[in-house]
Amino acid sequence: MPTVSTNGIEMNYEVHGEGEPLICIMGITAPGEVWEEHVKVWSQHYQCITPDNRGVGLTDKPEGDYTSAMMADDYAGLMDALGIESANIVGCSMGSIIAQQLALRHPDKVKNVVLMCSWARCDAYAKSVFEHIKTLKAKVSPAEFMEYIQLLIFAKKSWDDSEVYQSMLEGRQAAMENENPQPLHGLCGQAAACINHDVYDQLKDIKAPCLVIGGEDDQFTPRWMADEIHAALPNSTLHLYPASGHAFHWENLEDFNQRVLDFVGS
Repeated sequence: MPTVSTNGIEMNYEVHGEGEPLICIMGITAPGEVWEEHVKVWSQHYQCITPDNRGVGLTDKPEGDYTSAMMADDYAGLMDALGIESANIVGCSMGSIIAQQLALRHPDKVKNVVLMCSWARCDAYAKSVFEHIKTLKAKVSPAEFMEYIQLLIFAKKSWDDSEVYQSMLEGRQAAMENENPQPLHGLCGQAAACINHDVYDQLKDIKAPCLVIGGEDDQFTPRWMADEIHAALPNSTLHLYPASGHAFHWENLEDFNQRVLDFVGS
């Protein structure tokens, strides 16, 4: 796996396809390989770059709190190392707050942004969710932790689908067998970035076109967060999938993949 030195860490990444760069920034706890079902489609049109964030996967996992600004600078350094002047950015959950900061701190590097299940600031509920994630990570088995994440991200229609439910069970087993699990300090560092992110008053300064997209039934990052971001951004489009949760991008896979291509291509 290739790595680059950026912002004081070694950052692991993978490249799929050729053409204009599309940088995919994943969410809390998840390595870049989780983009697989999207990159299969997008890499037919773009050069998809899927890094592991600071704190997970094969990227360095320093001790201490991380910030969304720090993680955005990780990506700016990655782009410099790869000779990428500007790119299309897709950020999922925590990845979306990194994308916001990238657009604010390095605007010339950002052509457009897809903000998936995003937030501009946390309320008490969201902070409590992230704190509870840290607590569970420290106390339960990997399978039980994965089950809690599934409870947070999937909507009722997924739980009612026997094939999807079977894949959830397989995901819990895979968590038990993972040879490179995220360490607790890596999760805690990422959670700090999520909790302390607050750029609501700065969103007006993001000039790049933005697609704000999520699920109407998301209980992890509720729809008021998407509505707030959309209202604050000067150049954004909002799309919320009905009967869909935080994992709306898997629950509406084909439509979402094409919607991103249409947005980036426009």
